[in-house]
Amino acid sequence: MRFFEDLQVGQRRELGSYTFTAEEIKRFARQFDPQRFHLDEEEGRNSLFGGLAASGWHVGSVCMKLIVADNQRLAELARARGETVVLGGPSPGFRELRWIKPVLAGDTITFSSEIDSLRASASRPQWGILQARNTGHNQRGELVYSLLASVFVPRRHTG
Repeated sequence: MRFFEDLQVGQRRELGSYTFTAEEIKRFARQFDPQRFHLDEEEGRNSLFGGLAASGWHVGSVCMKLIVADNQRLAELARARGETVVLGGPSPGFRELRWIKPVLAGDTITFSSEIDSLRASASRPQWGILQARNTGHNQRGELVYSLLASVFVPRRHTG
């Protein structure tokens, strides 16, 4: 994470890739989204999805995991360079969640995040608010997931 003043609209981060296996899809679904097309291959094939499909919440959770891992990686790099490690704040929410295409067993999704907007917080002058478009593309380059997320980012100067 960087200070608010160091960020620019259009900056993009590649977050990494993740392959959704049938076993993991079913395990997540049993615990959090036990619908038939997430739990059984045959049911998935007979559904609109045409195969065992990952829960959209599973896809979003993987994206969040990769965001956190990338933030930790960037913090370690900053520490190694002797720079101040900037810790982001919480998220006030998100909008425009879209599960555009199904994520099927065996699909590898590559996630990225691009800054969409930046604004100072009116109620918390020590923070700025970043909005980022988080997306996932499958191995065929098709957009499968999109979310406009907001997060508080510390400001270097609050004046």
